[in-house]
Amino acid sequence: MTWKVEIDEHTCIGSGMCASLMPELFELDGAVARPLTDTTEPDETVLDAADSCPAMAITVTDGAEVVGPRP
Repeated sequence: MTWKVEIDEHTCIGSGMCASLMPELFELDGAVARPLTDTTEPDETVLDAADSCPAMAITVTDGAEVVGPRP
């Protein structure tokens, strides 16, 4: 099982929180962040990155189910 990770480039403000928490998955690309890969193994830190995004620009899905950010 893998999770899909997406960043809405129109919503992202480039705070770098995700890249700070998981540099192996996220990087800043100019003024916005981007995932280094579209999928990742389930990991609590991925959800922490989605939860900590001040713009709520990160979405983590498991199939059709959104698992992050958490409500």
